Amino acid sequence: MAFPDLPRRLAEVRERIALRQAAAGRTEPVRIVAVTKGWGPDAVRAAHEAGVHDIGENRVQEAMAKHDAVGALPVNWHFIGHLQTNKVRHVVPRVVLVHSVDSTRLAAALDREAANVGREELLGVLLQVNLAREPQKFGCAAGEAPDVARAIATLPRLALRGLMAMAPYEADEAEQRRVFGGLRGLRDRLGEEGLAMKELSMGMSGDFEIAVEEGATILRLGTVLFGERST
Repeated sequence: MAFPDLPRRLAEVRERIALRQAAAGRTEPVRIVAVTKGWGPDAVRAAHEAGVHDIGENRVQEAMAKHDAVGALPVNWHFIGHLQTNKVRHVVPRVVLVHSVDSTRLAAALDREAANVGREELLGVLLQVNLAREPQKFGCAAGEAPDVARAIATLPRLALRGLMAMAPYEADEAEQRRVFGGLRGLRDRLGEEGLAMKELSMGMSGDFEIAVEEGATILRLGTVLFGERST
C-alpha cells in the first residue's frame, strides 16, 4: 500500500466520529469521502483497499486522469470543487454525486448533459450554500437557496440529495457551529415545505468533528487520512 498509515488514520477518524455522535446524541450514518486532490491514483487504490469506496475530486482534469488510471476499480466518484458549465461533459459520465451545484444554470447544464450521454440513473447533486458569506467562496446565498433547490428538484435527470457548505478555514468553533447548524436548519425547513433531503455534506479535515455534532452525513476528508501534501 502506498499510504501505510492510512488504515490507522482511518480507524482513528471513525473513532472520533463515533465519539462525537455519541456526545451529540446523533445516530445518522456518516459517509467518508476520501479527497485525493494532489495525490496520484495510488491514493484512490489505497483508500479502496482500506475500505473507503467514496472518492472526492476538486479539479476536473485531475479527476478525469485518476478515473481513467484506476480503470474498473469499484469506487464512487464525487465531484466536490467548483464546476464550470463548459466542463460538465467530463463530469456527468463519471460521478455519482456533484456536491457543488450553486445555481439553476449549472443544474440545467448537468441535466442536459445527462440526457446527451444517455445516463440511465439519476445524477445525484447537492446544493452548495455560502452560509459563511465569504465573497471569495462559491455557493448560492442562503436567502436564495429555497428557490434554487425547488428549481433543481424539477429537473428530470437530477436527484437533489441534500446541501453542502464550508466553514471558513480559520473559523472558531462558534462560527463552525453557526455554518453547520445553519445548513442543517435550512435542510430541515425545506423538508417541512415538502422538499425532503437527507444529505449534509459538511466538514473537512480541520473541522469534521464539529460538523458531525451538527448533523453531517458526508465528510470530505483529505489531509487527516493521507497526511500533508508535498508542495
